[in-house]
Amino acid sequence: MPDSAKPDPAATQKVKYRKTKARWHPAMQAIPVPGIRRMVNLAATMKDVIHLSIGQPDLPTPQHIIDAYIDALNAGQTGYTMDAGLPELLVALRDYYNKRYDRKLTRDNILITSGATEAMYLALSATSAPGRQFIVTDPSFLLYAPLIRMNGGEVKYVPTHLENNHQLDPDEVIAAMGPRTFAVVLNSPNNPTGAVYPRETIEAILEECAYRGIQVYSDEVYDHLVLDEDEEYASVLRCSVDLDNIMCISSFSKTFSMAGLRVGWVISSQATIKSLRRYHMFTTSVANTPAQYAGVAALTGDQQCVRDMVKIYRERRDRVVELVEQTPHLTGYKPGGAFFIFPNLPRHVNGSDLALRMLKETGVCTVPGDAFCEHNAATLRLSFSAPMESLEEAFSRIIPWMKKQPF
Repeated sequence: MPDSAKPDPAATQKVKYRKTKARWHPAMQAIPVPGIRRMVNLAATMKDVIHLSIGQPDLPTPQHIIDAYIDALNAGQTGYTMDAGLPELLVALRDYYNKRYDRKLTRDNILITSGATEAMYLALSATSAPGRQFIVTDPSFLLYAPLIRMNGGEVKYVPTHLENNHQLDPDEVIAAMGPRTFAVVLNSPNNPTGAVYPRETIEAILEECAYRGIQVYSDEVYDHLVLDEDEEYASVLRCSVDLDNIMCISSFSKTFSMAGLRVGWVISSQATIKSLRRYHMFTTSVANTPAQYAGVAALTGDQQCVRDMVKIYRERRDRVVELVEQTPHLTGYKPGGAFFIFPNLPRHVNGSDLALRMLKETGVCTVPGDAFCEHNAATLRLSFSAPMESLEEAFSRIIPWMKKQPF
């Protein structure tokens, strides 16, 4: 066969790539390769790694919750529940929120989901559409923007800044609103910054959104992890007049250290929940049944376990703030909630490159800021959901390594 007739390997590879790419819906292009997963996958191939990466509690699930899960299994509670959720859990959530926020909810205001992730998926994918603009903070949790874009929606970012402890300026949010603004996505305490928005911020945004007919989606999974003892948590459920344009999303994952049990919920108007139930039926159908029984135990049991966990996170937060301050080339602040800090690197430094080199050379796994940021790659997210001794050891490696960096 003459050389000219032989297949070109590069051309063949391109054809294979195009065919593979064509298999998927074009909306799949909106999903980025998660920076968190890239770091964790590399760390899994290494020895002696300290994780300051994944945002899940390291503290044990309280025993009474585990016992309730096991009791449900032993009682044969392994079938489907109602699509809206286990009736006992709906009642427990209704009573819990009514007492906490002095709000008159009914069971019909609540939908149980497979974690807060499904709840946010339902909310955003059911409402995103071409021509609809969603205001999102930058940085923000990596789930929001891809879900909006996958369904044709547009993301408009409002930045927060380290100099202001990553507080959200309500005037900037309001200034960003325009004729195509459909919704505002809030997340307080915030992932990745740990910022807790005060009541005046939430109320100002809610008031303007109600006036303009703009939807508000509030991710409140860290609502109990408010680390300053004198800080009142400003839930949209406390601050809103009604629920007509509100979806409040939360879960048991962070508060009760139940991340793997996958039980979350949406709270909204009865009409909204009725529509979301139809969509939920064609996604996961129902949440994990024995885990829902565990959730009932979590809500109705002694809440001292939550207070104890918050105290531990507060102590870790205070120490990590000190350690970041001692680290060359890192600029920190004091996060008010969750278990994250999001320090700045020098402006010209690529956080992704630095995080990879740090992992390979020190064995400390962090998450580069570009996993959460559109406009500031010179950042890292550090999770202090790790024992104090692990935090101390991690910074005993980070500090001398950072000293050597030629920034």
